[in-house]
Amino acid sequence: MKIAVDAMGGDHAPKEIVLGVMQAVAQYKDIEILLFGDENKINEYLTDKTRVKIIHTDEKIESDDEPVRAVKRKKKASMVLAAQAVKDGEADACISAGNTGALMSTGLFVIGRIKGIDRPALAPTLPTVTGKGFVMLDLGANAEAKPEHLLQFGLMGSVYAEKVRKIERPRVALLNIGTEETKGNDLTKKSFELMKNQDAYEFIGNIEARDLLMDVADVVVTDGFTGNMVLKSIEGTGAAFLSMLKMSLLNGFKNKVAASFLKKDLMELKAKMDYSEYGGACLFGVQAPVVKAHGSSNANGIFTTIRQVREMVEKQVVETIKAEVDKVKVGGTEAND
Repeated sequence: MKIAVDAMGGDHAPKEIVLGVMQAVAQYKDIEILLFGDENKINEYLTDKTRVKIIHTDEKIESDDEPVRAVKRKKKASMVLAAQAVKDGEADACISAGNTGALMSTGLFVIGRIKGIDRPALAPTLPTVTGKGFVMLDLGANAEAKPEHLLQFGLMGSVYAEKVRKIERPRVALLNIGTEETKGNDLTKKSFELMKNQDAYEFIGNIEARDLLMDVADVVVTDGFTGNMVLKSIEGTGAAFLSMLKMSLLNGFKNKVAASFLKKDLMELKAKMDYSEYGGACLFGVQAPVVKAHGSSNANGIFTTIRQVREMVEKQVVETIKAEVDKVKVGGTEAND
């Protein structure tokens, strides 16, 4: 299994990217990593070249580059070359912690969309209070969506939850402002009708945003605009809560003593709510696994993303989506390109 990795993407590239790769090749003997980026900088942190190949390039896509323009103009950028390796059959999947928009554009323009899937979707796995987590899509690939797109998002998320997260018959829910079937706007009402009348996956109805982390669904579907705001709200709330808790525990001698006893439990709680432990955000709907690692990923974050991609390739997630897409009914007819 060959995995193409953009060594120059992310806040801590290439150091943390390379260190994460070192962990992965040590753990998994059935993978080979193709590292795309500045060879001299990569070699500073490369401690073992076993099953690691460097493809040198000086060009990279910056975090503030305009995505589509950067992908079209920077043909030799590390991210674009990693995707091209997948397109050419030299790699089975690709990973980048770089510019999210550019990676989505690269996935679409270089690797290409699955026939029958109208829109791709960005899907991370988010934490729940039980530690089980849930897949949510779309979280930013499409600002606008049609009911047919949300119907397909449910299929792609369900396949991933079953194959990689090992959940038998995943529960798929639609994010809405209420649980009643009649609630919501035109998009959610029409999406509800389509999703309840298909047989490709188990649709459990609407879910409210306040219940997302309570383990009431395994897959949650929404449009990219709403999903991206929800994701950032969860991130911001989590960070604010931890900050307030830290200030409270360090305020006064008794609180500091209590904090010393609770330190281990609080660290476990923090780890439980860290969604980077589940890997990166998958770009579903393209011809091969493309995964966006968090921009601030450390070595462990890259390692878990490689582990995730290895599972996607091994369990043939993309191939299953291709095989299942025609089973999703849209308006009484099979979905077509």
